[in-house]
Amino acid sequence: MKTAAIYTRVSSDQQRENKTINSQVEELLHFAEEQGCIVPDEYIFKDEGYSGAVLVRPGLGKVRDLSAEGQIQAVLIYSPDRLSRNYAYQVVLMDEFSACGTEVLFVNSPKADTPEQALLLQFQGVIAEYERAIIKERSRRGKRSKAKSGVVSVLCGAPYGYNYIRKAEGMAAYYEINEEQALIVKEVYRMYAEEFISIGAITRELNTKKIPTRKRISKWERSTEWGILRNPAYCGKACYGKTEITERQRITKSLRARKGHSPRNSCNSEKPREEWIEISVPAIVSQSIFDVVQERLKSNKIHSQRNTKVETLLQGMMVCSECGYSLYRCYTETSAKNRIYYYRCFGSDAYRFEGERKCNCKPVRQDYLDNVIWHEIVSSHLILGQSFHS
Repeated sequence: MKTAAIYTRVSSDQQRENKTINSQVEELLHFAEEQGCIVPDEYIFKDEGYSGAVLVRPGLGKVRDLSAEGQIQAVLIYSPDRLSRNYAYQVVLMDEFSACGTEVLFVNSPKADTPEQALLLQFQGVIAEYERAIIKERSRRGKRSKAKSGVVSVLCGAPYGYNYIRKAEGMAAYYEINEEQALIVKEVYRMYAEEFISIGAITRELNTKKIPTRKRISKWERSTEWGILRNPAYCGKACYGKTEITERQRITKSLRARKGHSPRNSCNSEKPREEWIEISVPAIVSQSIFDVVQERLKSNKIHSQRNTKVETLLQGMMVCSECGYSLYRCYTETSAKNRIYYYRCFGSDAYRFEGERKCNCKPVRQDYLDNVIWHEIVSSHLILGQSFHS
């Protein structure tokens, strides 16, 4: 008898709640008996909530490892679209299993022993990819239609300052103002618009006063305040379709910390404001104060002290190995009023973290480090050039 592994997958929370993955396992165990396969309990792998359009799935990865190690002779799967909904990925996986001597058996697809059966299997992969595209497009158009009708449920959740009330029988979903949190939102807008307090100072003020965040287990961050100040929901206009998935244009700090590696080459980018679909919700701040805040945000972006006047070789490329924060450029002045520039770790600034430094990394002279890196680049280029010509 052959030792086999069972692989199952469901992509949605609804399928997970309906226990459809368990029904796949039961049918596959019965199918294993018919095929004369032994399936150890530890060789039953489930990927719950994973899309069939990606290859990076924990359960699938373990099956591939077992196949590569020669631990299994067969993989039992309910249907080709459970393996992948992307035809190209499906071909890659089938070729990989075949190269390892692992047989792939589907419950609702014939074994590909003949060219005709192999062609049928390929057709099923193409159809699965087509179905995925159709489902995705129908979902997108359906949500846009609901958003244009003012349905709040397409927003899924509510920002800080609101409670999201789920739809019930005879009642649509809606936003309810959380009075305690709404007072904080109003104070943030007032400090920024009327007292001209910076986002960083507002963040430190909230943390100093021990004002809880939504989850009450974390601290306030500048990005959170920035998001609150930009969100039109607070003036009564929650928006749907603010972002879209686009090709990655830059390497973010989190990617730099992973040495630039990412399983995806995409990111969320903000769409033009005129493409947003507005949905009416209760307002926490007035339209006038919201407009003042947007003008100040726009002005600060142009005149910010962080707005680079002179670019440096390593600017925006370095991450502290001790704490993971980025390094930024700062300077000090000599007695002769000459400026000496340094790269300084963001986490070493105690004032940013309520008086407690995240790390003890020392500043590094910009000119020294730039020269070292530049010489290394030039040397590597020369070596590569010599190797190429030789």
